Amino acid sequence: MAILIAGGAGYIGSHTCVELLNAGRDMIVFDNFYNSSPEALSRVETITGKDVPFIEGDIRDRAALDKLFSENDIDSVIHFAGLKAVGESVEQPLKYFDNNVTGTIALLETMAKHGVKNIVFSSSATVYGAAQPPLSEDMPVGDVTNPYGRTKFMIEQILGDLCASDPQWSVVLLRYFNPIGAHESGLIGEDPADIPNNLLPYVAQVAVGRLEVLPVFGDDYETEDGTCIRDYIHVVDLAKGHLAGLDYAYGHKGCEAFNVGTGNGYSVLQIINAFSKACGHDVNYQIKPRRAGDAPSCFSDPRKAKEILGFEAQYDIARMCEDIWRWQSGNPNGYGK
Repeated sequence: MAILIAGGAGYIGSHTCVELLNAGRDMIVFDNFYNSSPEALSRVETITGKDVPFIEGDIRDRAALDKLFSENDIDSVIHFAGLKAVGESVEQPLKYFDNNVTGTIALLETMAKHGVKNIVFSSSATVYGAAQPPLSEDMPVGDVTNPYGRTKFMIEQILGDLCASDPQWSVVLLRYFNPIGAHESGLIGEDPADIPNNLLPYVAQVAVGRLEVLPVFGDDYETEDGTCIRDYIHVVDLAKGHLAGLDYAYGHKGCEAFNVGTGNGYSVLQIINAFSKACGHDVNYQIKPRRAGDAPSCFSDPRKAKEILGFEAQYDIARMCEDIWRWQSGNPNGYGK
């Protein structure tokens, strides 16, 4: 029996593949390489010394999905196959609803057809909207501010309704906070296809000379240094959280949500300072006006994942920055796209 990793060549997906293979799990990757690279899977093979079976395809392609499930003995799915750029989702909302929501429905219907009813879904802390931190799973969700977050909320609702309609389903919703870091080997890491949308890959690209200056949006928030505070989790910790979520799904029915964060908040300037120490030189940044929709502070209450999944993040912010720098300095152009 194999685990299907939808979107397994991406940033979080590739790191999860490493953890699954190192844990002796059988898996198969399904990815259209829209915002990822086959090179990432080749490097996963180098890290683990194991083959990575993969099929190129899109989760909206029902015929390809049906063929995939017909020809492989799949018992569960980890679903990473979603578009994730907030700004792009505002500019192209239909693209996001089509890929994220329509694609997920096609995946779920194919799973049901083949009797596969275990899934770990890559959700997001954006479902909490502008709620005040620390954010816990019992807080209301759905007051989201952009189409990307709305697709995550909608998929959570779809999965909840699916479990209510059929008690044989096992669904784990992992609400990520801010994944950063890279594998300690420096062989795999985050490689945005365009200008980075998130803070850390932008910092890393400025530090390596690929970009000139980091824009810092606002220094007048009601925080210690005036810049926004976020909860950052190492991508390897996050990958291990998926194994814990999958093991939980095997033993429990229904739909359950878990935060995957550290519970610690760091400001933009604290991150810049930590990264400057990791790379050995200052990172050039420039203060810009506030960006619409940015909350002053967002961090998790991670206790539920610790108590129920037995999962707790291990890496601190210094290690996260060191691992990013090892990846970026060794791969200044990412996977070479």
